[in-house]
Order: sequence, then C-alpha cells, then structure tokens
Amino acid sequence: MGFLFLSLFLLFSVETKAKTEHFFLNNTSTKTSTSSSNSINGIKSSCNIYSGKWVYDSSYPLYDSSNCPFIDNEFNCQKYKRPDNLYLKYRWQPFSCNLPRFNGLVFLEKYRGKNIMFVGDSLSLNMWESLACMIHSWVPKAKTAVIRKEGIAEIVFLDYEVRLLLYRTPYLVDMVRENVGTILKLDSIISGNAWRGMDVLIFNSWHWWTHTKSSQPWDYMQEGNKVFKDMNRLIAYYKGMYTWAKWVDRNIDSSKTKVFFQGISPTHYEGKDWNDPTKSCKNEKQPFFGIRYPAGTTQAAIVVNKVLSRIKKSVHLLDITTLSQYRKDAHPTSYSDHNTLDCSHWCLPGLPDTWNLLLYTSLIS
Repeated sequence: MGFLFLSLFLLFSVETKAKTEHFFLNNTSTKTSTSSSNSINGIKSSCNIYSGKWVYDSSYPLYDSSNCPFIDNEFNCQKYKRPDNLYLKYRWQPFSCNLPRFNGLVFLEKYRGKNIMFVGDSLSLNMWESLACMIHSWVPKAKTAVIRKEGIAEIVFLDYEVRLLLYRTPYLVDMVRENVGTILKLDSIISGNAWRGMDVLIFNSWHWWTHTKSSQPWDYMQEGNKVFKDMNRLIAYYKGMYTWAKWVDRNIDSSKTKVFFQGISPTHYEGKDWNDPTKSCKNEKQPFFGIRYPAGTTQAAIVVNKVLSRIKKSVHLLDITTLSQYRKDAHPTSYSDHNTLDCSHWCLPGLPDTWNLLLYTSLIS
C-alpha cells in the first residue's frame, strides 16, 4: 500500500496546472455520470454488473473454436491441445441481476451498416476476435470478408454491412521514428484521425507501458519540447491517457459515437497476487473463488478512473479488472504457437467473451 500512495504522490507532484493539482489526492473518487457508472440502462439501476462471481454453466462456451475462422494461434488453446476444458464453463453472474444471453442476430440487426472499432494493443485483438466468433456462431453461413489495409484490420459481415475494425496502437498516443531513435510522444495523437467516423469505439492501453529495456519499442519519451530517456511509468501512462481523453473531448460527438474504455486486463505471472506465491497461471484449472482478490486494485486502474473522471464527453468504462483477476485459469499458458509462458492474453473461447457480453449489454440497452 505504501508503494501505491508513493506512486500516486509522484503522479500528483508532476502536475503543473492549478486545476489538476488535486488530481491524485483522493484516489477513491470516481465520476458519477454515465462515463463511469456501473449500472446499465435496461438493467435495474441498483445493479452493478461488474460485482459478481463466476459460476459453472454447462451451456458454455458460447462457440466452438474449431468452427470460428477468426482466432489467431496465440489464443487458440484447444487447437494446441490444452488438456482441460473446465475453464470454458464459467459464466459471470452479477450479484443483483442477470446479464442477457448474447444474441448475434439481435446485434447484427441493431448495428446493421455500422462500424465498430477496437483501438489498442493485443488485448484489443483478443476482444475483437472474440466478438467476431460470438457473432459468427449465430450466422455460420453468413458471407464474411477479412480486409487488412493501412494498419487497420476489418472483419465484415457482408449481409448486414457490419464492420468490426481493429486499429493496433499499444500506447494510443503516437510513436514516431526520428533521427535520434523512436520517440513516444506523450502529448500527440495524430493517429486518432483513423478513429473518426466510427459508430462505436472501444479503447484499451496499459500492458506496453510496463515493458522495459529490450522489450520496449521506443528509445525516448517526449512531452512538448522535453525529451526523457524514461520516467515513472504510471506518470507516463497518466500523461498519455490524458492526451487521449482530450482527443475524445475534441473529436467525439456523443450523439453519433458510443465510446468505451476496455479497462485494465490483469496478468497472472505471480501467484502471490492470489496468496499462492509458488504458482503462476501455468496448470491453473479453476478461477480464484475468494471474496476479495488479494492483490487488490491495480494502480493502472486508479489512473484510468481518474482520467475518465476528467472527460466531458460520455465514455463508459468496461470495468473488467476485478472479474478478470479471478480468472487465473483462463490464459493460454503454453497452449499456443508462442514458445513462452503467456499469462497476459486469454484463450478463445474464454474470458474476452464475457468482456463482449458486458459490451453487448450496454449496446443493446
């Protein structure tokens, strides 16, 4: 806890404008408007759909991976012979209400002729492919097209003219190659030009902010005229996300575009997070069933809530962090085409289907 407050203090100390100086003093306050509300129109207002538990459901999964043509090998755990399948059988159950069952036909009709874009890193890829598979399971004979051009991938359900798009950008802010090396521009978001005109936008960013040394794709950070070799990553994350927040306020017409932030997807490399320090996600076959996840709230999630509290436009937080923390069993581990232990991404079918069910609940309400 001491490190958490130290990090928040550091974030506070770098703010230069008077109106933002109080930003991290109260780390529990959240925006009470629709941008951070946990209740969804169409479900009773007292229900927090993100507060619940994982329950066994024999009708799960929502689709068969062998019948979905959109799953990358890094997420296709059944193809790579994962021996257990219990992880496929868990459904998220809110304490105070029931989520609707996903209906791909309802989704396609409601969003006929619409453009839905996921913007972010490989966790956005995870969620994008999941939604495509969920829809495809309802219309397996529908004509589809996969299009890749200028950094954007599309899965199009041609009969409905529904386009699911993916724009890969791990930081949301710009990363530019210059003479001195690759620069991460904390206050620049020119790439946002590609996001305009969408009917639904689902943003995500965090994992790459933690990459260091040889695994980070940039050489320097820049803010204004100041160039940094590095800085506290929570501070950098806040600066980048606030740049994104300002982009949303300047460019989004909330009457035409619905905006979501995917929330922080946790990793399970360290068993101490669930009070089992000798473990990782490897060989985990069940969720964490405790009342409270021992690792508690992630610092990145606190930053996200604070950034969202400053956005004037309507942005809904898909608050997936806690429910995903429980799913230490749902990672590919070694059952993919990667040669390393993967406790970051998620098997498909699997947890991202629940993220999309929460998205669906909001979109159809």
